[in-house]
Amino acid sequence: MVFVLLAQLVDFVIQILILLIFVSVILSFFLSPYHPVRTAIDRIIDPLLTPIRRVVPLVGMFDFSPLILMILLDVIDQILRSILLRL
Repeated sequence: MVFVLLAQLVDFVIQILILLIFVSVILSFFLSPYHPVRTAIDRIIDPLLTPIRRVVPLVGMFDFSPLILMILLDVIDQILRSILLRL
């Protein structure tokens, strides 16, 4: 029972992070980098994106690090949930 609740909590946190990444990408098109909402979201997301940005170069003007981070978070979510639900 405890592991099921823990698996649900892990899933919830990772889904929130994925949503924040998506919102950050969308807001980057419309808001100034100094807008309070954008800076608050970037404070959460940038520490996760920085290591990926060091490894993955820009492709023209496109930054694929948010997409890579969302995929990595989804894979981590699936692995952790499968481990927790087997216990």
